[in-house]
Amino acid sequence: MRVLELPEIDRLLDYPEVIERMRDALIAYASGECDTPMPMHLEIAPEQAEVHMKSSYRRGGKYFALKIAATFPRNLERGLPVGNGMMLLSSAETGAPVAFLRDAGHLTDVRTAAVAALAARELGRRDKTIGIIGTGIQARLQVELHAQVLPLERVVLWGRNPERVEACRREIARFADVSIAAIPAEVAHETRLIVTCTAARAPLLHNAAVHPGTHLSCVGSDSPGKQEIDAAILRRATLVLADSRRQCEKLGELQHAPDVMQRAVELGDFFAAPRAVEPHSLTVCDFTGLGVEDLCIAESCWEKVA
Repeated sequence: MRVLELPEIDRLLDYPEVIERMRDALIAYASGECDTPMPMHLEIAPEQAEVHMKSSYRRGGKYFALKIAATFPRNLERGLPVGNGMMLLSSAETGAPVAFLRDAGHLTDVRTAAVAALAARELGRRDKTIGIIGTGIQARLQVELHAQVLPLERVVLWGRNPERVEACRREIARFADVSIAAIPAEVAHETRLIVTCTAARAPLLHNAAVHPGTHLSCVGSDSPGKQEIDAAILRRATLVLADSRRQCEKLGELQHAPDVMQRAVELGDFFAAPRAVEPHSLTVCDFTGLGVEDLCIAESCWEKVA
């Protein structure tokens, strides 16, 4: 079994390629090609931490994958990264482990940002300004990946902690000019493309603040109880997209608006058969993260060194 360390993994990643691989993964999932069980979650209460485990096998594929991604907020006080994790790629013929990717959670972060950028592209967005609610690694990657698909010129950023806001601003300033918002509603006032990437358990954006023509990508709600946007926004939206209806119903924003589930469209179905969206429509995408995305990004790394 080959062990791939983070520096090597990072060198192997080509972001435009990752975006295309995620499109293929989501279409395969929506068309029923994948065995992708519901995620398993662990709460490490003494550390206020959470651990997510996901897996997938795509029928006819060479490999299956198991991923562990952890978030330990108190690591900030220790001077350690908040996120960590690994992926294990195994042979679908013999079950033998083939590659252990010690990615420290980076592959999960990259594929999450890639799928949100992909959704913006497939919706035909050409925004020059993006709003980011959150200041962690996902906020940084959302800007970098959206810059691959949009003519990005400006970012409007909001976060709770001024020091983290400033650290995030410095990092994303190489991709676009950055403005700091005082409250989340200011982000919605200034932009029509917004990504929420927090661990919030109460809405940060409310219906009255969101303008027509806005697209919201919600990537932070990935376990029971999390919520970044007012459920009324989902009810008002012309188009609601979900990476997985089954997962979003239990883990995503849609857990707070079960009445919207019936009209939610899976991303893979939308990518395979796009539909026109009126310029003044409100659209929302609910992301919970799929095991098949982990499988595809791990395969893309392994194929370059195998």
